[in-house]
Amino acid sequence: MKYVRNQRRSGATVDLIPMIDVVFQLILFFLVSTTFSVLPGISLNLPTSQTAQSEAAGSITITMKDDGSLFYNSETVDLALLDARLADFDAVEYEKRLEYPVTLQADSLVTNGAIVGIFDVLRKNGFSAVNLRTNINE
Repeated sequence: MKYVRNQRRSGATVDLIPMIDVVFQLILFFLVSTTFSVLPGISLNLPTSQTAQSEAAGSITITMKDDGSLFYNSETVDLALLDARLADFDAVEYEKRLEYPVTLQADSLVTNGAIVGIFDVLRKNGFSAVNLRTNINE
């Protein structure tokens, strides 16, 4: 009778499961700790200012591009529709609109007359705390 011995091959194996767990934990850590900034989808060439100060953005942003297109937050509007949107704004009482922050951002090529027209619509609807957005020249 022939005796057959069950031999095991001794070879080094690498268990990849702990490494996959560590990589997954690192990915989760970086995803949770990363802050995502919301950038406006409207590209502008903002004017520069040496005395500009950073202000907290209000919930109303009015944007005017150099081609004359006007935006209320991200919605394309004209002056009449902007007037209607501001008149329907009921998040605060009418008396509190005087202090409610509005951010106006206009391309550096927008004329003064167009900006004055936007200011007229804002004042007509009771908004007077308007922040002009610029680039800070350092």
